[in-house]
Amino acid sequence: MGDRPEELRALLDSVAAQDGAAIEVVVVGNGAELPDLPPGVRTLELPQNLGIPGGRNVGIEAFGPGGSEVDVLLFLDDDGRLPDKTTAETVRSAFEADPQLGIVSFRIADPENGSTQRRHVPRLRASDPMRSSRVTTFLGGANAVRTHVFQQVGGLPDNFFYAHEETDLAWRALDAGWHIDYRADLVLHHPATAPSRHAVYHRMVARNRVWLARRNLPLPLVPVYLLDWALLTLARRPSRAALKAWFGGFFEGWRTPCGPRRPMRWRTVWRLTRLGRPPVI
Repeated sequence: MGDRPEELRALLDSVAAQDGAAIEVVVVGNGAELPDLPPGVRTLELPQNLGIPGGRNVGIEAFGPGGSEVDVLLFLDDDGRLPDKTTAETVRSAFEADPQLGIVSFRIADPENGSTQRRHVPRLRASDPMRSSRVTTFLGGANAVRTHVFQQVGGLPDNFFYAHEETDLAWRALDAGWHIDYRADLVLHHPATAPSRHAVYHRMVARNRVWLARRNLPLPLVPVYLLDWALLTLARRPSRAALKAWFGGFFEGWRTPCGPRRPMRWRTVWRLTRLGRPPVI
């Protein structure tokens, strides 16, 4: 968004310092002017903010259709930093060792105390962030994706703008037979924050949750999934304003187009269940 030039420069320095072959870098200004950046960094300035998935899709296409000019794409938040110089080589090794590995989710850790927020562990059993495992979704601000995944199942859903776009891509990738790993040894330093700092958080989370279900789930699971999340939201006892925004987004998700519907196969539902996260929660 162009408002963290010092943090962006620190991130780019940490990428340039990685061991092994040099990493090609594209920085997308999502409706914002970019500051001066190091030599060799490609830049794209978009005339308007396309949202998180829209901006990342532009970055993907900067490496050819579906990122076809490279094998793997890293997506890193502009206020993050790679503390370990071996991260890129570890990522390369992970994809080389497993041809069916489609997506790797990094561990996000606070640079001050090394802690990882529970919401940054992409599984239901999130009490131990140091345990790596196969998972059913991934973190949007710290991940690596094999470009064959984009070429096979498409990019992130542009119209989501913010929230749940990663799960939409993850479900499509899993349905196509790819694996997703959460790797505790791949770390991005990022300050601990609350997602509700975004003004649109509650509305977007609810709207996109409905779109996610409408686009990807077999019809019998759609009401079960959404009822579960409505009950969970009420159980968390949000403020009156937050609850109003949430229900506004929830009904917006039913009224508005969600994009193409491609329901996952029942074998994928079973696969998600075996991985510990059935697509009803």
